[in-house]
Amino acid sequence: MGQSVGMDLFDLSGRVAVVTGGNGGLGLGMARGLVKAGARVAIWARNEEKNAAALEQLGALGRGEAIACRCDVAEEAQIEAAMGETLAAFGRVDACFANAGIAGAGTAIPDIETDGWDRVMAVNARGPALTYKHVTRHMIARAGEGDAGGKLVATSSGQSIMGVNRSSDYAASKAALNGLTRGAAFELARHGITANALLFGFYETDITAAADPRFAAWMEKRIPLRRPGDHAGLEGLAVFFASPHSDYITGQCLPVDGGLCIS
Repeated sequence: MGQSVGMDLFDLSGRVAVVTGGNGGLGLGMARGLVKAGARVAIWARNEEKNAAALEQLGALGRGEAIACRCDVAEEAQIEAAMGETLAAFGRVDACFANAGIAGAGTAIPDIETDGWDRVMAVNARGPALTYKHVTRHMIARAGEGDAGGKLVATSSGQSIMGVNRSSDYAASKAALNGLTRGAAFELARHGITANALLFGFYETDITAAADPRFAAWMEKRIPLRRPGDHAGLEGLAVFFASPHSDYITGQCLPVDGGLCIS
Protein backbone atom coordinates (compact mmCIF):
# COMPACT_ATOMS: atom_id res chain seq x y z
CA MET A 1 0.00 0.00 0.00
CA GLY A 2 3.12 2.11 -0.07
CA GLN A 3 2.29 4.60 2.68
CA SER A 4 4.93 6.13 4.94
CA VAL A 5 5.42 4.75 8.43
CA GLY A 6 4.82 7.14 11.30
CA MET A 7 6.06 7.10 14.87
CA ASP A 8 3.74 4.23 15.76
CA LEU A 9 4.98 1.30 13.69
CA PHE A 10 1.55 -0.31 13.39
CA ASP A 11 -0.85 2.62 13.60
CA LEU A 12 -3.89 1.91 11.41
CA SER A 13 -5.64 5.23 12.02
CA GLY A 14 -7.61 6.23 8.95
CA ARG A 15 -7.70 2.66 7.61
CA VAL A 16 -10.89 0.62 7.25
CA ALA A 17 -11.15 -3.15 7.52
CA VAL A 18 -13.96 -5.62 6.92
CA VAL A 19 -13.97 -8.80 9.02
CA THR A 20 -16.55 -11.38 7.95
CA GLY A 21 -17.63 -13.59 10.83
CA GLY A 22 -16.02 -11.01 13.10
CA ASN A 23 -18.48 -11.35 15.98
CA GLY A 24 -16.70 -14.27 17.67
CA GLY A 25 -13.79 -16.69 17.61
CA LEU A 26 -10.85 -15.94 15.34
CA GLY A 27 -12.62 -13.06 13.63
CA LEU A 28 -13.30 -11.17 16.85
CA GLY A 29 -9.67 -11.63 17.89
CA MET A 30 -8.59 -10.05 14.61
CA ALA A 31 -11.13 -7.24 14.95
CA ARG A 32 -9.85 -6.45 18.46
CA GLY A 33 -6.32 -6.00 17.17
CA LEU A 34 -7.44 -3.81 14.27
CA VAL A 35 -9.51 -1.54 16.52
CA LYS A 36 -6.70 -1.30 19.07
CA ALA A 37 -4.44 -0.12 16.25
CA GLY A 38 -6.92 2.67 15.45
CA ALA A 39 -8.68 1.16 12.45
CA ARG A 40 -12.37 1.46 11.71
CA VAL A 41 -13.80 -2.04 11.43
CA ALA A 42 -16.97 -3.36 9.83
CA ILE A 43 -18.05 -6.77 11.12
CA TRP A 44 -20.15 -8.72 8.65
CA ALA A 45 -21.92 -11.57 10.46
CA ARG A 46 -25.30 -13.27 10.73
CA ASN A 47 -26.15 -13.30 14.45
CA GLU A 48 -27.41 -9.90 15.56
CA GLU A 49 -27.10 -10.73 19.27
CA LYS A 50 -23.44 -11.72 18.86
CA ASN A 51 -22.90 -8.67 16.68
CA ALA A 52 -24.15 -6.40 19.47
CA ALA A 53 -21.95 -8.13 22.06
CA ALA A 54 -18.92 -7.80 19.78
CA LEU A 55 -19.56 -4.09 19.24
CA GLU A 56 -19.81 -3.56 22.99
CA GLN A 57 -16.46 -5.31 23.50
CA LEU A 58 -14.77 -3.39 20.70
CA GLY A 59 -16.23 -0.08 21.83
CA ALA A 60 -14.66 -0.52 25.26
CA LEU A 61 -11.15 -0.62 23.79
CA GLY A 62 -10.97 3.16 23.53
CA ARG A 63 -9.53 3.34 20.01
CA GLY A 64 -10.77 2.91 16.47
CA GLU A 65 -14.44 2.41 15.67
CA ALA A 66 -16.66 -0.52 14.76
CA ILE A 67 -19.99 -1.21 13.12
CA ALA A 68 -21.81 -4.47 12.45
CA CYS A 69 -23.68 -5.42 9.30
CA ARG A 70 -25.97 -8.42 9.30
CA CYS A 71 -24.60 -10.63 6.54
CA ASP A 72 -24.65 -14.27 5.49
CA VAL A 73 -21.77 -14.66 3.04
CA ALA A 74 -23.62 -17.51 1.33
CA GLU A 75 -26.04 -14.86 0.02
CA GLU A 76 -24.54 -12.44 -2.49
CA ALA A 77 -27.30 -9.88 -2.02
CA GLN A 78 -26.39 -9.62 1.65
CA ILE A 79 -22.70 -9.18 0.80
CA GLU A 80 -23.57 -6.37 -1.58
CA ALA A 81 -25.78 -4.72 1.04
CA ALA A 82 -23.07 -5.01 3.72
CA MET A 83 -20.56 -3.43 1.37
CA GLY A 84 -22.95 -0.55 0.79
CA GLU A 85 -23.46 -0.08 4.54
CA THR A 86 -19.72 -0.13 5.14
CA LEU A 87 -18.99 2.48 2.48
CA ALA A 88 -21.84 4.65 3.74
CA ALA A 89 -20.39 4.55 7.25
CA PHE A 90 -16.65 4.70 6.55
CA GLY A 91 -16.23 5.74 2.92
CA ARG A 92 -13.64 3.13 1.98
CA VAL A 93 -12.29 -0.38 2.60
CA ASP A 94 -8.53 -0.94 2.81
CA ALA A 95 -8.41 -4.53 4.12
CA CYS A 96 -10.80 -7.46 3.97
CA PHE A 97 -10.50 -10.43 6.29
CA ALA A 98 -12.57 -13.23 4.76
CA ASN A 99 -12.97 -15.13 8.00
CA ALA A 100 -16.58 -16.38 8.05
CA GLY A 101 -16.81 -20.15 7.90
CA ILE A 102 -18.67 -23.20 9.14
CA ALA A 103 -17.66 -26.70 10.18
CA GLY A 104 -18.07 -29.64 7.87
CA ALA A 105 -20.93 -32.08 8.12
CA GLY A 106 -18.69 -34.64 9.83
CA THR A 107 -19.54 -37.45 7.42
CA ALA A 108 -17.28 -40.12 6.01
CA ILE A 109 -16.66 -39.99 2.28
CA PRO A 110 -19.02 -42.92 1.51
CA ASP A 111 -21.77 -40.99 3.33
CA ILE A 112 -21.38 -37.58 1.65
CA GLU A 113 -24.69 -35.87 0.97
CA THR A 114 -25.09 -33.23 -1.70
CA ASP A 115 -26.85 -30.65 0.49
CA GLY A 116 -24.25 -30.85 3.25
CA TRP A 117 -21.33 -30.62 0.84
CA ASP A 118 -22.86 -27.67 -1.03
CA ARG A 119 -23.60 -25.73 2.18
CA VAL A 120 -19.98 -25.99 3.35
CA MET A 121 -18.71 -24.90 -0.07
CA ALA A 122 -21.21 -22.04 -0.26
CA VAL A 123 -19.99 -20.50 3.00
CA ASN A 124 -16.30 -21.45 3.09
CA ALA A 125 -15.30 -21.13 -0.58
CA ARG A 126 -17.94 -19.23 -2.55
CA GLY A 127 -18.54 -16.79 0.34
CA PRO A 128 -14.98 -15.42 0.33
CA ALA A 129 -14.96 -15.29 -3.47
CA LEU A 130 -18.12 -13.19 -3.58
CA THR A 131 -16.90 -11.05 -0.69
CA TYR A 132 -13.71 -10.37 -2.64
CA LYS A 133 -15.79 -9.64 -5.74
CA HIS A 134 -17.54 -6.70 -4.13
CA VAL A 135 -14.62 -5.47 -2.03
CA THR A 136 -12.15 -5.50 -4.91
CA ARG A 137 -14.47 -3.61 -7.24
CA HIS A 138 -14.15 -0.75 -4.77
CA MET A 139 -10.39 -1.23 -4.26
CA ILE A 140 -9.71 -1.31 -8.01
CA ALA A 141 -11.76 1.84 -8.57
CA ARG A 142 -9.80 3.61 -5.83
CA ALA A 143 -6.48 2.41 -7.24
CA GLY A 144 -7.49 3.81 -10.61
CA GLU A 145 -7.93 7.19 -8.96
CA GLY A 146 -4.40 7.03 -7.54
CA ASP A 147 -5.37 5.75 -4.07
CA ALA A 148 -3.76 2.72 -2.42
CA GLY A 149 -4.91 -0.77 -3.40
CA GLY A 150 -5.78 -3.08 -0.54
CA LYS A 151 -5.30 -6.26 1.45
CA LEU A 152 -7.20 -9.54 1.20
CA VAL A 153 -6.63 -11.99 4.04
CA ALA A 154 -8.47 -15.32 4.17
CA THR A 155 -9.00 -17.58 7.17
CA SER A 156 -8.02 -21.00 5.87
CA SER A 157 -7.13 -24.14 7.80
CA GLY A 158 -4.32 -26.60 8.25
CA GLN A 159 -6.83 -29.21 7.12
CA SER A 160 -6.40 -27.83 3.59
CA ILE A 161 -2.93 -29.44 3.51
CA MET A 162 -3.38 -32.28 6.03
CA GLY A 163 -5.73 -35.24 6.19
CA VAL A 164 -8.36 -35.50 8.94
CA ASN A 165 -11.05 -38.15 9.27
CA ARG A 166 -14.64 -37.25 8.36
CA SER A 167 -13.70 -33.76 7.22
CA SER A 168 -13.38 -34.00 3.45
CA ASP A 169 -15.94 -31.25 2.79
CA TYR A 170 -14.28 -28.78 5.17
CA ALA A 171 -10.78 -29.64 3.92
CA ALA A 172 -11.83 -29.28 0.30
CA SER A 173 -13.51 -25.92 0.96
CA LYS A 174 -10.36 -24.56 2.58
CA ALA A 175 -8.14 -25.94 -0.18
CA ALA A 176 -10.38 -24.06 -2.63
CA LEU A 177 -9.83 -20.95 -0.54
CA ASN A 178 -6.06 -21.41 -0.87
CA GLY A 179 -6.49 -21.58 -4.63
CA LEU A 180 -8.63 -18.45 -4.60
CA THR A 181 -5.88 -16.71 -2.63
CA ARG A 182 -3.16 -17.53 -5.16
CA GLY A 183 -5.37 -16.60 -8.10
CA ALA A 184 -6.38 -13.31 -6.51
CA ALA A 185 -2.77 -12.46 -5.67
CA PHE A 186 -1.68 -12.97 -9.27
CA GLU A 187 -4.64 -11.24 -10.88
CA LEU A 188 -4.90 -8.24 -8.57
CA ALA A 189 -1.22 -7.40 -8.08
CA ARG A 190 -1.36 -4.77 -10.84
CA HIS A 191 -3.95 -2.90 -8.79
CA GLY A 192 -1.75 -2.86 -5.68
CA ILE A 193 -3.93 -5.49 -3.97
CA THR A 194 -2.29 -8.33 -2.07
CA ALA A 195 -3.95 -11.62 -1.11
CA ASN A 196 -2.83 -14.12 1.52
CA ALA A 197 -4.37 -16.98 3.49
CA LEU A 198 -3.69 -17.94 7.10
CA LEU A 199 -3.91 -21.70 7.65
CA PHE A 200 -4.97 -21.86 11.28
CA GLY A 201 -4.39 -24.94 13.35
CA PHE A 202 -6.11 -25.77 16.62
CA TYR A 203 -7.73 -22.79 18.34
CA GLU A 204 -10.48 -22.97 20.93
CA THR A 205 -13.59 -21.68 19.12
CA ASP A 206 -17.32 -22.44 18.92
CA ILE A 207 -16.50 -25.02 16.23
CA THR A 208 -13.92 -26.88 18.32
CA ALA A 209 -16.10 -26.62 21.43
CA ALA A 210 -18.73 -28.67 19.63
CA ALA A 211 -16.22 -31.42 18.85
CA ASP A 212 -15.45 -34.51 20.91
CA PRO A 213 -13.27 -33.40 23.89
CA ARG A 214 -10.87 -36.23 23.04
CA PHE A 215 -10.10 -34.40 19.79
CA ALA A 216 -8.62 -31.42 21.68
CA ALA A 217 -6.43 -33.68 23.80
CA TRP A 218 -5.25 -35.57 20.73
CA MET A 219 -4.48 -32.36 18.87
CA GLU A 220 -2.44 -30.87 21.70
CA LYS A 221 -0.26 -33.98 21.76
CA ARG A 222 0.42 -33.58 18.03
CA ILE A 223 1.25 -29.85 18.15
CA PRO A 224 5.01 -29.31 18.70
CA LEU A 225 4.31 -26.28 20.93
CA ARG A 226 1.90 -28.47 22.94
CA ARG A 227 -0.93 -25.95 23.23
CA PRO A 228 -3.77 -24.47 21.21
CA GLY A 229 -3.34 -21.11 19.52
CA ASP A 230 -3.75 -18.03 21.71
CA HIS A 231 -6.41 -15.55 20.68
CA ALA A 232 -4.33 -12.58 21.87
CA GLY A 233 -1.78 -13.46 19.19
CA LEU A 234 -4.44 -13.01 16.51
CA GLU A 235 -4.50 -9.29 17.21
CA GLY A 236 -0.96 -8.58 16.10
CA LEU A 237 -1.24 -11.00 13.20
CA ALA A 238 -4.25 -9.11 11.81
CA VAL A 239 -2.61 -5.74 12.31
CA PHE A 240 0.54 -6.86 10.50
CA PHE A 241 -1.39 -8.12 7.47
CA ALA A 242 -3.52 -4.96 7.37
CA SER A 243 -0.45 -2.71 7.63
CA PRO A 244 2.04 -1.48 5.00
CA HIS A 245 4.66 -3.81 6.51
CA SER A 246 3.13 -6.78 4.70
CA ASP A 247 3.00 -5.04 1.31
CA TYR A 248 5.59 -7.37 -0.25
CA ILE A 249 3.86 -10.56 0.90
CA THR A 250 1.26 -11.91 -1.50
CA GLY A 251 -0.05 -15.24 -2.74
CA GLN A 252 1.07 -17.01 0.44
CA CYS A 253 -0.78 -19.71 2.39
CA LEU A 254 0.87 -19.42 5.80
CA PRO A 255 0.33 -22.08 8.51
CA VAL A 256 -0.41 -20.55 11.92
CA ASP A 257 -0.53 -23.77 13.88
CA GLY A 258 2.23 -24.15 16.47
CA GLY A 259 4.08 -26.46 14.09
CA LEU A 260 1.22 -28.92 13.62
CA CYS A 261 1.71 -29.22 9.86
CA ILE A 262 5.32 -30.44 10.31
CA SER A 263 4.56 -32.98 13.03
